[in-house]
Amino acid sequence: MRKTLIFTLAAMGLATVAAADSHMASGYSAKDLLQPCFDADNDARDGIFAEIECEQYMLGFVGALKAAGAMDGICLPEQNVADEVRWSYMRWIHESYTARTKLAAEDAVFGSLKDNFGCSN
Repeated sequence: MRKTLIFTLAAMGLATVAAADSHMASGYSAKDLLQPCFDADNDARDGIFAEIECEQYMLGFVGALKAAGAMDGICLPEQNVADEVRWSYMRWIHESYTARTKLAAEDAVFGSLKDNFGCSN
């Protein structure tokens, strides 16, 4: 009886985690990423740390896309990639703030890259 109770409680806990996780793949939302990107320009004291957090996320994401061969249709600028991607991300989020801040960060960054750096742009 005791083993059945422990198993049931463990299964319920895993189901709760799975259900919560299904709403957002990474748990890091577009709004969560927007904060350090925004602070990079607006916080005189700690802005450099926020800029590093935001831009390294962006550069890591772009690097992962390149490594996976998933850059089809995305043409990044040749210079100042980190700043350009960060600024375009912030503008893209603010174009539809309520809807886009609810996205997972990775979905928002990918959407921003496709919309702002499409090879036809």
